[in-house]
Amino acid sequence: MRDGVHLQTAILTPVDQHKALPILLERTPYGVPEKPPAPMPAKMKELAQDGYIFVIQNLRGRFKSEGKFLLSSYVDLSDPKATNETTDAYDTIDWLVKNVPQNNGRVGIYGVSYDGLTAALTLLHPHPSLKAISEQASPADQWMNDDDHRYGALRLSYSFEYAVMEQADKNANTHFAFDTFDTYDWYLKLGPISNVNTKYLHNSIPYWNDTVEHPDYDGFWHREAWVNQLHSSPVPNLNVAGFWDQEDPWGPWQIFRNSDKDAPSSDNVMVAGPWFHGEWQTPKGDRIGEIPLGHDTAREFREQIEAPFFRYYLHEEGKKFQWKVSTFQSGSNSWHAYTVWPPAEVRRANLYLQQDGTLTFELPKANAPAFVEYTSDPANPVPYRQRPISPTYPGGDWRTWEVADQRFVDHRPDVLTFASMPLDHDVTVTGPVSAELYASSSGTDSDFIVKLIDVYPENAVKNSWSETAGPAPGEYATSLNGYELPIAMEVRRGPIQH
Repeated sequence: MRDGVHLQTAILTPVDQHKALPILLERTPYGVPEKPPAPMPAKMKELAQDGYIFVIQNLRGRFKSEGKFLLSSYVDLSDPKATNETTDAYDTIDWLVKNVPQNNGRVGIYGVSYDGLTAALTLLHPHPSLKAISEQASPADQWMNDDDHRYGALRLSYSFEYAVMEQADKNANTHFAFDTFDTYDWYLKLGPISNVNTKYLHNSIPYWNDTVEHPDYDGFWHREAWVNQLHSSPVPNLNVAGFWDQEDPWGPWQIFRNSDKDAPSSDNVMVAGPWFHGEWQTPKGDRIGEIPLGHDTAREFREQIEAPFFRYYLHEEGKKFQWKVSTFQSGSNSWHAYTVWPPAEVRRANLYLQQDGTLTFELPKANAPAFVEYTSDPANPVPYRQRPISPTYPGGDWRTWEVADQRFVDHRPDVLTFASMPLDHDVTVTGPVSAELYASSSGTDSDFIVKLIDVYPENAVKNSWSETAGPAPGEYATSLNGYELPIAMEVRRGPIQH
């Protein structure tokens, strides 16, 4: 790099390469392969068929890469001496095109999550040889609505556990060792958030220290919100998002919008599908949790969108996309392409919460009671997943909790439920979904969570066991009958003003 730091980099070239090929770069904090992967990962299979030199690089300060890892997206382009993920990507591409044999001088960068962030940050100052970018599930503003917060509401388990995983050990991805099986209990018994440092971390994790020191949207988070520096897309960019992405559902949309702010570009496109975080790069995406999708959406994305995108801009073969946004419509289980977003034919529809617990498309009557109320007890908080709740890392049901059956919280006394009559026709929701909530509280602060839920009919599927025999010993009943599927859900901080 420009400051003399060396970054650990794996370069994978085809064994039978006999012509110049483009380079596909992935920059990661999670570790690079020590030897060529076998079998080839699903995320590389369709791309490899076109022929690429794959390059995977550890970010500075991770594993064998020199320097200090900051776990930060702050980029200061006004300081010529500053180094960050934007400058490191620039210097890496400059070195690769000059030193890797038989490359054709054209480079693409892609990745999911943090790897998607490092791809997206190249938009702020791309190298001339960078011809295509695909940021996939990249964060854009960590306070507003990405991994660490949802509109200012701290996502405690994710933020705490991820900071530990990335900064506790330079040479490993470290999982925090919980001494309680149900992390709902662990976090409840933790007490004030300061106890994370007092009892466990002892100020050893810099990013966690920054998070708790900056609860509000202050200068620290404004600097981290790198997307505010982006006003046009200087390089063709394929943005990718999952509708049920439990980590970064918002960032790609914001990057997509900002990339068209000053100069709308037909080379800035958006794809959104029925996926959890990164599911489009898994071997098979024919379902999400218990919800079947009808066909393999992950393979379809890689074959019909991702591979053609890089093929066009790096191999200069094929055709340019004629659409601006492509989305998978769950329910009908079909892909749809649009030249503008939201689609021109979409009309706004309002749903209204009625005092009697119903949900209708009709305005409440003028003389209807003005409110419904409930008691919220901080000592007995509403869980966001069915208990016992596994750690965010590793594994568990974290990937698919956003499609989990919501009956586990329905009918709690601190949850208000509004239900419509059964729909007598299909209702297609395309475009942004928002909620306007008017609330008051006798407390000093509240978080409000709003969920839009599709309730499956009781005869959605045939039960998988006989009514007389019941499930086999050791098995659990799994049925979509009456399933409460979240379509959209989000939290807002609600500081109360007196």
